[in-house]
Amino acid sequence: MNRIRTLGVAVCLLAFLMVPVYAWVTGDVYALTLFCRILVFVLAATGLNLALGYGGMVSFGHAMYIGLGAYSVAILTLMGLHSGWLHLATAVLVSGLVAIPVGWVALRTQGIAFIMITLAFAQLFFYIFISLKNFGGDDGISLPQVSQFGFLTGNSYALYLSLFVTVLGVLGVLMHLVRSPFGLVLRASKVNERRVNAVGIHSLPYRLTAYVFSAQVCALAGFFLANLTGFVSPDYLKWSISGELIVMVLLGGLGTVFGPVVGATALLLIEEFLKAMTEHWPLVLGPLIVLMVIFLRRGLWSLLAGREKS
Repeated sequence: MNRIRTLGVAVCLLAFLMVPVYAWVTGDVYALTLFCRILVFVLAATGLNLALGYGGMVSFGHAMYIGLGAYSVAILTLMGLHSGWLHLATAVLVSGLVAIPVGWVALRTQGIAFIMITLAFAQLFFYIFISLKNFGGDDGISLPQVSQFGFLTGNSYALYLSLFVTVLGVLGVLMHLVRSPFGLVLRASKVNERRVNAVGIHSLPYRLTAYVFSAQVCALAGFFLANLTGFVSPDYLKWSISGELIVMVLLGGLGTVFGPVVGATALLLIEEFLKAMTEHWPLVLGPLIVLMVIFLRRGLWSLLAGREKS
């Protein structure tokens, strides 16, 4: 990593770390909540980036895993099981168990077929959760209490720092993963899967593992989202959320470790700014995103990264 990129990463992480300090000094709870939400989507976009950016798997169904993570918290809470560690383990386990067959089926196809299969499964679970009237149905449901983590329960500062540490951990794992032999096979499969198979390396297990891990990271984001909002809804599983995640990855820099952090942060801050300026903010945001993607084809991170990828 060159000096400019190192400095950029350090400044960005320091800015995130200073948010709770700012909120504590000024009493601006909204800023803390806003950046909690940003970190949630940073986490989800980072998970998707492993499948999309490094594996070339264009998934329109990753919002499904955000929803599974969120509903793991909601359903267990309503059943009287309040342990945060149980909620966390369930979110990761359930998302993995769902991602394995979904990925196995989808990875037997390519191109538009892969996109449609992931979208179909996401819509399937969307309608399943709409039909669960005991858990709010299409209206969603407010959580009677959030996940219990002892004296840290309900502390917004603890939630923010937990999110921050989780994002750092996932980024560290991703950085190591993409530079390992596993990552080399995954990236080679993205370029030409047939050639990888021709040299005696069966690419499917590598791609499936990457897909499952990316799904579990998105489920982690759903777990934090449920605890942040205290509310869970089938809207978390909508295809439009998957589309937003794809935009975040593309905007930040496809196939770069830190790109989704920049992309998610930029998109949500621009959206927040435009909401404050006009009630017709989607009419401005849409063309703005198109222009950024056209003129920054390698994403915002390329402004610092130059020609070399991280």
